[in-house]
Amino acid sequence: QVQLVESGGGLVQPGGSLRLSCTPSRIIFSMYTMAWYRQAPGKERELVAVISSSSHTTYADAVKDRFTISRDNAKNTVYLQMNSLRPEDTALYYCYAKGLLRQEEYWGQGTQVTVSS
Repeated sequence: QVQLVESGGGLVQPGGSLRLSCTPSRIIFSMYTMAWYRQAPGKERELVAVISSSSHTTYADAVKDRFTISRDNAKNTVYLQMNSLRPEDTALYYCYAKGLLRQEEYWGQGTQVTVSS
């Protein structure tokens, strides 16, 4: 069974930083597009950042220039470096994987990020 294990969430003050990690199991990591989504209370889940198998990246306007997505294929891990965090970044952050060949999709269980003073 494929699992996406996320870590790195927590409570941080405005202006602070956090780094999220996601390590999938039982997939050929290099053959997957990886992404981070987030969902705030009372809001729909939204795309935060995407990184392709060739490491091309795309960001939501709300996080551009503050967040950086990256991947380490040797460690089967995708990261989301979040800087200059704002209260509006508070959400449950989900890791997402999509296969290149069969387009199968997997989700992590979510990790909570809370930005508050």
